[in-house]
Amino acid sequence: MAWRSSLSRSVKEIRFLFCQSSSASGPAREFVKKNYGDIKTHNPALPILIRECSGVEPQLWARYDMGVERCVHLDGLTEAQIDKKLEELAKQGAHKAK
Repeated sequence: MAWRSSLSRSVKEIRFLFCQSSSASGPAREFVKKNYGDIKTHNPALPILIRECSGVEPQLWARYDMGVERCVHLDGLTEAQIDKKLEELAKQGAHKAK
């Protein structure tokens, strides 16, 4: 997971949206619980926003330079798949930075 160390170079902000109680948001909640500390340790200046809203579909947003944002819907994904989606968003940002 070496990509986590360079996350703040390609992404300006990460935003997780999920429901506090729905089963569809369960893996997203667990991913944040288990991985927030590691991501923040490697990227202390990177804003990581956690937004909870009743009934919302779980989503992961990445904001890049010039206000460009990309969204990935997390409904039905496992924690490992969410990690892979975050990695993909980070790589997309690295390509935009070139």
